[in-house]
This record gives sequence, structure tokens and C-alpha cells, in this order.
Amino acid sequence: MWADNETERDFLNFSGVAETVAEIIVQAKGRPISIGVSGAWGIGKSSMIKLTRSAVAAREDKSGKKGLDKYVFVEFNAWLYQGYDDARAALMDVIADKLANEAESRETALEKVAALAKRVKWLRVAKLATTSAASIYFGVPPVGAAGEFFELGRKMWSEGFGKSDADAAKKAVGDAVKEGGELLKPKEETSPPKEIQALRDTLEQTLEELGITLVVLIDDLDRCLPETTISTLEAIRLFLFLKNTAFVIAADNDMIKHAVRKHFAGFENDLMVTNYFDKLIQVPIRVPQLGTQEVRAYMMLLFVDNSDLPEPDKEKIRAAVIRQLKSTWQGKKVDRAFVNSLDIGLPGSLVGQLDTAERLSSLMTTASGIVGNPRLIKRFLNALSIRMTISKAQGVGVDEAVLAKLLLFERIGDAKAYAELVKNVTTDAEGKPAFLKDWEEAAAAGRDLETKDPWTGDFVREWLALSPPLHDVDLRGALYVSREHAPLITPEDRLSSDGAELLAAMLEHPEMSARLRDRLVRVPRIETTVIMDRLLERARKEQEWGAPQILTACIALADADPVQGPRLAAFLEARPHQQIQPSIVPKISDRPWAASLLEVWGSSGDVSKPVKNAINKTRANGNVAVQRGPGPGRPVGAALDAGRAPGSGATSSGASQRTAGCTARRRASGPSAPGFCCTARSAAAAAAVAHRSREAIRRHPCQSGRLCALW
Repeated sequence: MWADNETERDFLNFSGVAETVAEIIVQAKGRPISIGVSGAWGIGKSSMIKLTRSAVAAREDKSGKKGLDKYVFVEFNAWLYQGYDDARAALMDVIADKLANEAESRETALEKVAALAKRVKWLRVAKLATTSAASIYFGVPPVGAAGEFFELGRKMWSEGFGKSDADAAKKAVGDAVKEGGELLKPKEETSPPKEIQALRDTLEQTLEELGITLVVLIDDLDRCLPETTISTLEAIRLFLFLKNTAFVIAADNDMIKHAVRKHFAGFENDLMVTNYFDKLIQVPIRVPQLGTQEVRAYMMLLFVDNSDLPEPDKEKIRAAVIRQLKSTWQGKKVDRAFVNSLDIGLPGSLVGQLDTAERLSSLMTTASGIVGNPRLIKRFLNALSIRMTISKAQGVGVDEAVLAKLLLFERIGDAKAYAELVKNVTTDAEGKPAFLKDWEEAAAAGRDLETKDPWTGDFVREWLALSPPLHDVDLRGALYVSREHAPLITPEDRLSSDGAELLAAMLEHPEMSARLRDRLVRVPRIETTVIMDRLLERARKEQEWGAPQILTACIALADADPVQGPRLAAFLEARPHQQIQPSIVPKISDRPWAASLLEVWGSSGDVSKPVKNAINKTRANGNVAVQRGPGPGRPVGAALDAGRAPGSGATSSGASQRTAGCTARRRASGPSAPGFCCTARSAAAAAAVAHRSREAIRRHPCQSGRLCALW
């Protein structure tokens, strides 16, 4: 597996661009500079920021002074502060704190740093005051001490004022005075324009006295909401064009322009948006798109990095691959042959993975769903790794090359074509997609393909030409470990077309399963059992059992076929009791099959106290169903609701209801049928049960005046 984090090791030949950015900063010689590193989501902007920092830090001037002595770096991720702090104030705080640390370590400019911190505090309290006033005006309560005071005023106005409120008011006033006093000391006559200019002057003087250049690295700006984006840009604008400052801003240009356009809502002129952006960014640099060579090299390096090779060998391969990439414009290639030429002993598994990288790199570069995006490539390889792990854990022999080709089509190909492929595999006696034979042979030979929708397009042609061909491969194992996107439904499942359709719908939209009840009650028992098997298979992936959507589907099926209820209860009892959450109790408490389950949970030492409280509260309210059947001590799942005869394909609407009025409902034992009132054992009813006839469903009034289902 590969973590989706930025890295200081170059896997993409970005070091050349990072060195260029570093050179621009160094050549500025203290003059203010702002550089925009632009690129789409996942293209590698964060890694570029890391590489740029390393490149600047590694520089030495003619006197031998290192970059770390001349440059101080501030990394700021506005996305982390979104919703918790004002991005503008947060950036000022981060810069002030960093310079305070530098001043202490260098033992100089301490007074200047203290003055800078004071200016930042003033702007913070100015922001607090304006925010609180604006919040009250628009009906939104402010936060902090001002918020407490505001809330007390609102309470006094609406509910009256008591002694406890008076004490709270004293505390809130004291907190507000303390908060404002700390931020405003020492008291001076000033104004925002004066303070802003004083802040800029103080920052310049501090940097001059420290003898450093401040390099601010802004990342993940394009992940922020428009308001946070603009707030951060405004903070950057506050510090821009000061001596000894450099800003490197990594963001997607289109996302930034969207935020600016929303900020200037009502102005249709895009020139204003462009001018605003251009004022902030002096030197725009785009992260280069990856070609086939870069994608192949990236995939190979990821496989190498995840292998068991010693670290020195991994670094040797990485450095050699990056050097080779710098010469690909001369016709040199990065492929398995090049890696083999490095005279490093490669494990057999790694050799196979390098072959996979060679085969897939072209499609990874051109396919519309990936287009050479490093993050998407990494996610693809992670999915492949997970499925191979599942394959090994469950003893399913799957070839990695076959699984990679299938996964590529699943992720990028037409959904209808993939469904057709799955259908052909599951209906074939040997699990082979024989219909691909002519197409794969023609594609491999470079002949024209005679395909029809949805098997059309350049991607399909390239995919069919990929090695290995699949037409003579049993793909059932590969599909079995790929079930998170499509359930594996084989002929052995004995599902009718209606049953298969219901299963697919319940897996895709489990929260809507209750609406399928009328169709579920008509499904034969043998099929509802298979459907419950598949639902529970999906449910095993849940790690917390509060009210997951898949539980809704399981309950809907148990309501339609009561025999499935005890199976669901047994499954829930087998879940680790630490995973049980209180919200599951009211969801299942009124089902008859849940009574023994709730008893087990209530007496378990591993079930949390909130869950037990929820069970006790439900019992106190009389909302727990009474377990019917054999006496206490039987295991969960032993008593089957007999409102539906085994093997039957239909039931009345009353069969799935709670038969509260039937005071003598009991399990079948000879001619006295299960599910019958003690007062309704007529000859016709007994005959109906004996023959398990669907057409013998009747209703009769029981002693309590309610209705029971007769079989």
C-alpha cells in the first residue's frame, strides 16, 4: 500500500522544476517575489512544494553560507484552519510565531519580534470586534467571551434573570475584559490602516535585523471553501511586496479563479478575476503533465518502494530512473530493461510488477479517468494491492496481471460493458468471457475491430490489446475479490431475474430497501436465503454497528421473510460487542427475533453502558418484542417465525406483522400448525399447513379481535 502523502523524494522528475523555483527565489536577492505553482487535483503540487523547500535549503552562496542560515520557511495549509480559525489571522500568527522562534535561537531582533506579535494581536481583536458586531446584526451569535456575553443577554431577554445568571454574567464580563485587555495592551490611539502599515514596517525591520528571507509556502488552497480561499489570499496580499519575502502558492488556477469570481458576485467581467489573480502571482509555473515515460517510471518506482529491497538499492534505482527521465527527450527509455541494467538483484514478484507497469502505463496516461494523474495512479495500485491481499487471504488463486487488466476496465471502461463482461463470466460454465476471443486476437494483430455499443472507442481497443488476453481465463476468482463494485452472482445462487434485480438494488441503495417489501414477500424462500447471504457478506465490512445502511436492507428482508430474522440476530450477536452502538437498539427492538439478542447484549461485559441504557430504556417503554417459542436458554436463531411456511414463495400481508392478539401462537408440532391461533385450528387450516399450499392463505378473527395469517 502507498500513502497518499506528499514526499521529498522525487518520483516524477519534478526536481528540475523545483530547482527552477528555488533559483528564482535565490536570484531575487531579497526583492519580494510571489510564485504560483498551478496544476489539477492530485497532479503533485504538494510534493513540488516539499521539493522546492529542500532545493532552497540546500543552496550555498559563494561564501559557503547554507540556505538554512539565510532562509526561514513557513508552511501554511489553509485547509487545516477552515472552520476553526480565521485564515487571515492564522497565517499572521504562524509567521509571528516562526520569527519569534528564530529570534530566540539567533538571540537577536527580540524587541522587533515582540512588536510584530503586538501588531498581530491588535488586528486579531479588530477582527473579533467586527465579526461579533456583524454576527449580531445578521442573527448569528458570536464566539468566545463575546459569544458568552451575547448568549446571556439573549437568555435574560427571553427567560428572565436569576442569581445563577447573574454569576454567569459576572464571569462572562470578566472573561471579555480579560480577553480584550490582553489583546489591546498597551492602549494606544490607532486605526486599522495605521496598524496594517505598522505591521508591514515591523515585519520588514524584523527580517532585516535577523538577516533572513522569509519563504512562505502555501498549500491546499484549492481545497478550501471560497471564503477561506479569499481570506488567505487577502492575508498574503497583506505581506506581499515586502523586502526579504517570497511566497510560493500551490493551487489549481481554475479553483482559485472560481473563488475570486464568487467573491465578486455580480461582476460578469472575467478581466477583473484575471487582474486580481495576476496581482498576487508574479511568476506562474504549471506542474508538468506526465507522459507515458513518466507514468511508467512512477509506477515502477512505487512498486520498487513497496518491495523488500534494501533501502540503498531502492535509492539507487530511484536516482538512476530520475536521471534517465531527464534524457527521454533524446529517445532514451525508462523500462524494465533499463532497471535490469542497473545490476540489482530483483525479486521475482517485483519483476512481475514491473511488467504490469510496462503494460498499463500507456492506458494510464491516455485514459480519460486517469490521464496520468499521480494520485489516481496510486489509488489504482492501492486497489490492486488490496484485491491481491484479499485473494491470498481467501485462498483464491488470481494472477496479478489478469486482475490489473480487469480492474482497469472496471475503473475506466463503460459501466454497461463491464456489466456485460461480468454477466458472461458468471453464466459461462467455466467462468470464461469467450466472447472477447475474436476482438482480443484482432486487437493484438492490429486488425480492425467489428464491435458494437458499448464496446466501442479507443480505450476499448487498447484494453483488448493488453496482455494477457482474458477470453480463455477463468475470471470468477478475479470477480470474487472485486465485489465492492458488483456482486458476484453465479448460476449456483439460483436467483431468478427478479431476485437478482432485488439483490443488486439492495446492495446499491440499502437505505431504500423498505420500499421493496411488496416484491420481497413474493420471492421464494430459497432465494431470500441467498439474498440474505449476500447482504450479510457486505455487512461484515462494517466496523461500527449503530444504524449502517446495510442493516436497513437486512431488516427489510427479515420483515418480508421472518425466517431470515433469527439469521440476522445470530449475525449481529457474532459482531464484536465493542462495535455495538446505542442507535441500533431502537432500530431492532420491536422485532421478535431481536429479543434474545438484546438479552445477550444486556448481559455482556463488552457491550458499552450507553447501549445497555438504551436497551433498558426501550424495555421500560414497552417497545421490546416478546420472544416466542421454546423456553429460556435457547440460542439466538433457534426459534423461527412461522408466519411463512418453509419453501413457500408467498405470504399474506399479515404474515410479517406482529401477531400481538394471538395469545397462543406456537411452533408447529404435528397437525397444529405454526403461526395459528389456538382457537382457529379448523380442518381446512390444518390441511392448508399440511400441504404448504400458497393458495390456502386465509384470514380469520382470533379471540382478541385481531387478524392472523393462516397457511
